[in-house]
Amino acid sequence: MAETAVVHPVDEIPPVRALAAFGLQHVLAMYAGAVAVPLIVGGAMRLSAADLAYLITADLLVCGVATLIQCVGFWRFGVRLPIMQGCTFAAVSPMVLIGTTGGGLPAIYGAVIVAGLAIMLLAPVFGRLLRFFPPLVTGTVILIIGVSLLPVAGNWAAGGAGAKDFGAPRNLALAAFVLLVVVGVQRFAPAFLSRIAVLTGIVVGLAVAVPFGFTDFGGVGDADWVGISTPFHFGAPEFRVSAIVSMLVVALVTMTETTGDLIAVGELTGRQIQSRSLADGLRADGLSTVLGGVFNTFPYTAYAQNVGLVGMTRVRSRWVVAAAGALLVLLGLLPKLGALVAAVPAPVLGGAGLVMFGTVAASGLRTLARVGFEDNHNLTVVAVSVAVGMLPVGVPGVYAKFPDWFQTVMNSGISAGCLTAIALNLLFNHLRSRRNESGEPAAPAEGSEAPVREATA
Repeated sequence: MAETAVVHPVDEIPPVRALAAFGLQHVLAMYAGAVAVPLIVGGAMRLSAADLAYLITADLLVCGVATLIQCVGFWRFGVRLPIMQGCTFAAVSPMVLIGTTGGGLPAIYGAVIVAGLAIMLLAPVFGRLLRFFPPLVTGTVILIIGVSLLPVAGNWAAGGAGAKDFGAPRNLALAAFVLLVVVGVQRFAPAFLSRIAVLTGIVVGLAVAVPFGFTDFGGVGDADWVGISTPFHFGAPEFRVSAIVSMLVVALVTMTETTGDLIAVGELTGRQIQSRSLADGLRADGLSTVLGGVFNTFPYTAYAQNVGLVGMTRVRSRWVVAAAGALLVLLGLLPKLGALVAAVPAPVLGGAGLVMFGTVAASGLRTLARVGFEDNHNLTVVAVSVAVGMLPVGVPGVYAKFPDWFQTVMNSGISAGCLTAIALNLLFNHLRSRRNESGEPAAPAEGSEAPVREATA
């Protein structure tokens, strides 16, 4: 009898009911972040309400397509892991500057298209850099990703940045209630419900929020039933050198962030990232960014919010996230559905976010537990990297007087911490003397060398 091939959990296809529930959970986890970028950029450019709505639906559509490319993959595009894609916040400041200094949306989209092509070309180069991400570096980066996201959840829990009732006790009480529901479902509910604890918490929180006036469904009635994003809706792209240069810097930052996210998901799912799969994932980012420039939206990257959801629920199937991508496509084509999801109040998302983002940080600590910290400088690598990564998170204006390119790189705590961890690991564990006092080659500190990953065809 022929032996049945063992299917890796990443490639398992759950039943349709589970796919829908798990997929919706991922959509709710990233929706607020996904629509924030078009809202910020469009608001800074003083676009009309109709244009803002168009940007949001276009963003959701391309978010879905980008997620499908990353999870399902074709040829050398897509890492084929449970990765959600969304607009990167690293591009917000440069895009606002380009859009408000005379270039407008056409100049933004021209720069975005060039940046996407550059990412595709540079993907193989980044793939070869995987040996510079040993457990010491990956654990530190995953820890920084989780901790840097916690203020986002905190802002949501308080009512959302800029809310008139920001920090009101009732907002924090609702967030705490959702947090308790998520924890309670994980601890006491049957297996299936425990895996959709975040979705359950959000649904229960929304049910409680409605009668207390936390949310308004007026936008659902005003939204159109069908909306289709057409290429170059705001005009043909313009290719301005200054705009392209700033967006190329963003491309390098997003590639660094995506590398950290892909490695984190590889750790959580038990399918370690290899040089080739890393290049495939980055190449998918580049293609999605080009599509963003064509279909009236912005650069795309892996969303760290959903990394925590994978670790927390232990649902490792990439087809679950592919189902989430299909839902995003549907939301992009049906604005009324998108408005319904957008009606979920920020405190509800905040309560769930505290658990998810904390899970990412805890996953980083779990990876660092495999690293040796005796008789070496590994503790210094972690300490300084976390400090540098948290600096722009704790003090947002700390680099305000530095050049724009420097702010683009260092204002992202993830990229700042990642670059610092790589540099310090090289300094302490690679560039030190290779021989000890007896003249024998010095052994590398435990956790300082990347594990051997065999290339696959």
